[in-house]
Amino acid sequence: MCGTCGCNVKPDKATDSAQDRKNQAESIEVLESLLQANDVQAAHNREHFVRHGVLAINLMSSPGAGKTSLLEATIDELGQDFRIAVVEGDLETENDAARIRKKGVPAVQISTGTACHLDADMVHTALHELDLDAVDILFIENVGNLVCPASFDLGQHLNVALLSTPEGHDKPAKYPVMFRAADLVVLSKSDLLGILDDFDPAEARACIRRLATGPNVIELSAKSGAGIGPWSDWICSEFAAVTTVEPPAQAAHT
Repeated sequence: MCGTCGCNVKPDKATDSAQDRKNQAESIEVLESLLQANDVQAAHNREHFVRHGVLAINLMSSPGAGKTSLLEATIDELGQDFRIAVVEGDLETENDAARIRKKGVPAVQISTGTACHLDADMVHTALHELDLDAVDILFIENVGNLVCPASFDLGQHLNVALLSTPEGHDKPAKYPVMFRAADLVVLSKSDLLGILDDFDPAEARACIRRLATGPNVIELSAKSGAGIGPWSDWICSEFAAVTTVEPPAQAAHT
């Protein structure tokens, strides 16, 4: 388990020893301090994005839901109109970053080691490897995990959560924090709906509606291209909205 996100903090129980309760209280105090420090760095990242006119989108999902495939399809669809860059988060390897670079797009790999999520400081370090003046849209592909990434602000403008058809339509009910934090939910691998007939898109939408007031939902297949049009239209609309924001005054730190 990750030692920096609180997933190692167990619920208090009457059978716990006094030392267990003390350790838990100390862990919670450390977590609160980490989150506060993270929020400060996230605000600074957001200043970078706004100043340079960059739309930052945080992609979250379980492992294997198709985040990298979606990025490849997005580059094919929008790469002629927008300058795209990617920050990739994984415990190990540069496999996903290498796939993105093959598309002619800059990608910075963050290897988190044992951390089950990206945090704002990791992203800030990666930003210094990119020329943000040459970027319109930055995708941050978070570590595959349906729990911890939703708790850490990275400075992004938008959260996108992927729910792939092999996972089951009840995932939003099981992992509410992730889907409640989403501005958009992508039902990915929709080309498998004809094969995996136990996935009900209507029930998935109903689960999402019960959790939040409203992330939009798009059915999409990066493999077949179905749904790429609405996804691209959503990105274009959000980019137009972000680039009308007045840039903040120059910060003293970088």
